[in-house]
Amino acid sequence: MSTRIALAVLMLVATSACAAPSSSQGANLRGKVYVSSSVTEQGKPRALVEGTRVELRFTDDDRLTANAGCNHMQSPVKLDDGKLSVADISMTAMGCPKPELHQQDEWLSNLLRATPSWKLDGANLVLTGPDTEIVLATEKPATLEGAWTVDGLVTRDAVSSVPAGVKATITFRGGAMAVDTGCNFNGGDRPYELSGQTIKVVLGPMTDKGCDQINEVEEVIAQTLGKGEFTYAINRSTLTLTNAEGTGLTLKK
Repeated sequence: MSTRIALAVLMLVATSACAAPSSSQGANLRGKVYVSSSVTEQGKPRALVEGTRVELRFTDDDRLTANAGCNHMQSPVKLDDGKLSVADISMTAMGCPKPELHQQDEWLSNLLRATPSWKLDGANLVLTGPDTEIVLATEKPATLEGAWTVDGLVTRDAVSSVPAGVKATITFRGGAMAVDTGCNFNGGDRPYELSGQTIKVVLGPMTDKGCDQINEVEEVIAQTLGKGEFTYAINRSTLTLTNAEGTGLTLKK
């Protein structure tokens, strides 16, 4: 009899180990940010809009914030019995520069509303809906080094989007900074000095070509960086550069 009881206990332990994630395991997600590394739909890879990814952030007060490249979503979230359940998703109403971004917002919103299952696979979070699976990795803190793409123009406390089709990058690498807009900033390296959160750099001469909407972005870049000194701040994957007058840029990696 004792042998049968022991076997029953072992089977119960094994079954519990394979069970769906519990609410206590869900607490392990609190305070973490996950970003998509792969998306599969109906068994085939789904390509996201270029330059975008799915981001899920689980707050310490049991809320979920989500983003698929344009608008931000948020809702209270429950993670009981291996299911991700949102009570009511609210979404910002920004005008996305591409229709595909609006469609991608709706796609992610519909997936979250469908009470997808979730599990932790090592350090990865796997979210599975009726016909979609997203594998997300924990977000690594961004550093100043590397290439950043301008996505916002800050003037007098107002932030405007970069015009559609315009791409401007600022790269920090090995003590040199390069600005490239494909027009009057041509990506030439300029040495910079870093002191705390302050960057000092001399941009040097630039050309004066007319490049339609690119010139609007170049004007804000020149105002922000051209005075020789500006501050930087990094919040997750967003870099903000600001001069003493408050003119600035937001950039994404």
